[in-house]
Amino acid sequence: MRKIIILFLIIASKTFAQSPLFIPDTLVGPTYNLTMHADSVQFFSGRISHTYAFNQNKYLGPTLILNKGENININVTNSLPDTTTVHWHGLHVPAMWDGGPYTTIMSGQSWHPHFKVMDNAATYWYHPHLHKKTALQAIRGAAGLIIVRDSVEAQLNLPRKYGIDDFPIIVQCQQYDSLNQAMPLGMQDSTLLVNGTQNPYLDAPAQMVRMRLLNASGERAFNFGFSNNIPFKQIASDGGLLDAPFDTNRVRLGPGERAEIVINLQGINTPFIYLMSYGSEMPMGMQGGPTMPMPVGSPPMDSPLNGINFNIMKINIVAPTQNPVTTIPPTLTQNMVYTEQQANITRTIRFTADSLLVMDGPFYFNDSTFDMMRVDFKIPLGSVEIWKLVNMTMVAHPFHIHDVQFYLLDRNESALSKAEQGRKDVVLVPAFDSVRFITKFTDFVDTIIPYMYHCHILMHEDAGMMGQFMVVPNTTDIKKLTDNNLFSVYPNPTTGNFNLQFRDLINDSEITIYNALGEIVYHKKLLQTQTIILPTEHFNSGIYSLQIKADNKSFSQKIIKQ
Repeated sequence: MRKIIILFLIIASKTFAQSPLFIPDTLVGPTYNLTMHADSVQFFSGRISHTYAFNQNKYLGPTLILNKGENININVTNSLPDTTTVHWHGLHVPAMWDGGPYTTIMSGQSWHPHFKVMDNAATYWYHPHLHKKTALQAIRGAAGLIIVRDSVEAQLNLPRKYGIDDFPIIVQCQQYDSLNQAMPLGMQDSTLLVNGTQNPYLDAPAQMVRMRLLNASGERAFNFGFSNNIPFKQIASDGGLLDAPFDTNRVRLGPGERAEIVINLQGINTPFIYLMSYGSEMPMGMQGGPTMPMPVGSPPMDSPLNGINFNIMKINIVAPTQNPVTTIPPTLTQNMVYTEQQANITRTIRFTADSLLVMDGPFYFNDSTFDMMRVDFKIPLGSVEIWKLVNMTMVAHPFHIHDVQFYLLDRNESALSKAEQGRKDVVLVPAFDSVRFITKFTDFVDTIIPYMYHCHILMHEDAGMMGQFMVVPNTTDIKKLTDNNLFSVYPNPTTGNFNLQFRDLINDSEITIYNALGEIVYHKKLLQTQTIILPTEHFNSGIYSLQIKADNKSFSQKIIKQ
C-alpha cells in the first residue's frame, strides 16, 4: 500500500499544474505597517480554504527589510475576528516588544512596537504567538520573512538582489480536512506549500543563486538537498553568517530553523533541477523520517511523505543576469563564541512526557507544563549561561529561545558539524539526544514581561511545552525591586477590582497602569492616601503593569485581570 501511495505522489507531482513561485513583496523602514486579516485561497477544488495574511496578501505577508543600527517603528493592526500577537522570531528586542503571549492585540486594535535593530545580517521571520492558538493562526498563513542587512554582509560578494538571485523560500507541509481547512494538529501532513504556492516552479539564473530557507511547518522537519545530489554551499544559519561557506549536499531544518545556501547553477547540464527533501535519511521519531508504530488509541502519524525522498520545488535554469555573481568569498565573518570558562551557570532542561509511549503529547520541560503565572528562570543582566537540553522522549523537538542567539557547544558530547557552528535561536534535538549551547543575556531588563522558550512544534507549544524567563537587574538591584515594604495589591489575579494597600499613610503618590500594548489605561495622582480601589470594569482580560511613584521611589508589579 505504501508503494502505491509513493507512486501516486510521484505521478501527481508530474501531472498537477505547476505555478510560478510567489515572491512576497518587501517593506522597507524605518516605519512598517502590517495589517493581519482573514482571507481565503482556492488551494483545492471545491471549498475554499480560510486563511490569515498580512496587508494585500491572501496568504503570508510581506518580507520586512531591516538595517542593523536603525531605529524602527512597526504598526500592527489586528483585523482578525480574534485576538492575536506578532512575534519577531530571532530578533533581539525588549520583552515588551517581543510579541509573546503577553502582548495581545485585541480584534480591531493596533500595536506599535519600536526598537533599534541590533541583529546581524540574517534571515528571521514573524508569526503569531498567542497561547494555545499559535498553531491555528500560523498555519493559516499569518507569517512572513524578515531580512536584516548590515555593513559586514554588504561588503561581501554575495547574491543579494531580492527575487532575482536571492530568493525567499518559506516551506510548509500541512494537513487539510475534508472541508479543505488547515488542521493545526495534523500529523498526516502531505500538502506542500512554498511561499504559499502549491507545486511551484522557480526560474533561476545560471549563476550563483542564494536561497533563504525557512521551515515554517507546524511539525515536519526537512532534509533539504537538490536532485542528483547537486552540491551547494551553506553560508548562514538562523542568526547570521558562518565564518566560512562550506560544501555540502544536505541541510536539515526543524520547524522554525533557517539556513542560507548558495548553489551554482552555471554549468549544470540539465534544463531544470528540483529542491528536494531526503526524508529517507532522517531518523525514526522525527516527523519527516520513517513512521513510528503508534500506541493503540493514538492519533495517526503516518503521513505519506514520512521516510521518503520527494520534490519540493522545480527550478528552471534560465539565462544569467547582467553582472552575475559567479564566485563567493572563502571567508565571511568571524563569530566570537563565548568560552565555557566565561559561563556563570549551567541550566539543564529535560524534555519529558508522561511515559515513553507518548508520541503525540503532552510534552513538558522538566516535568512541568506552561503556567503564565510561573517564571521559570530569573536571569541577571549580563549573565553568560550554558543551557543543556536533554530529550528524554521518543520524539524530536526543535527548541527555540526568545531574546538571544546562541552558539552550540556540542551534541551528545561530540563535535559539531559545520552547519551548527554559527549563531542560532532554534536547535533540533532528536529523541534521546542532548545538546549544549552558550549565550549571554544583554541589554534588556524587564521585571514584568518575560521571554519565552519552547518547542517549535506548534501543537507541542500550544499544549504547554513552553517556559519563560525574565532578564532582571543584578543581585543588588533585584533586592531593591523585590523588597517592597511600601504596598500590597490584592486579590491578584482578580475578576473584579484591585485593592491597593499602602503600609503607611503616603503623601504625593502617582499610580499608572499600562496594558500589554504599552498604553496607559489608568492614571491617578494622590495627595494623601493609604488605601485605594483600582477599578477594572473597562479592563480586558490580560496582564498589566502597575507602576507606583511614592517616597521618591518607583515600583512596578505585574497584575492580572481574569
